[in-house]
Amino acid sequence: MDTTLKISKIKDGTVIDHVPGGMAFKVLSILRVDDLHENSVSIGIRVPSGKMGQKDVIKVENRYLERVEVDKISFVAPEATISIVKNYNITEKYRVELPEKVIGFIRCINPNCISNAREPVSSEFKLVSRAPISIRCEYCERSMSEREILQNL
Repeated sequence: MDTTLKISKIKDGTVIDHVPGGMAFKVLSILRVDDLHENSVSIGIRVPSGKMGQKDVIKVENRYLERVEVDKISFVAPEATISIVKNYNITEKYRVELPEKVIGFIRCINPNCISNAREPVSSEFKLVSRAPISIRCEYCERSMSEREILQNL
């Protein structure tokens, strides 16, 4: 008896693999899956994985990721791989990478930070550590842990 989970192939689009088990919904919120009216989305949640124990897999048809989306996903799933699929074939595959600088998409946890004031300033962070993930605000120098980052994505 074959007990392997099978998610059908997609003709064209993006596959996000090696997402930590249970984090697919956070990735879907990054992709704003509600806005994908015309795109088919397949999700495997807590799929057995020899490498990770369990993982999530997301396939989005007819959609390719923007750089900012890949950067956001790197904080949720630092080991994720992105595969670009064209005509049922993987034409490109790469691992996400934490950016050295993060501009505009994470909110500083310091309520008094200038990036949280009504000033025309985007938040800006520098990567401090990859494991565990930690970033520091370039304005107020407040550090943020992985948990805090996930809450403020």
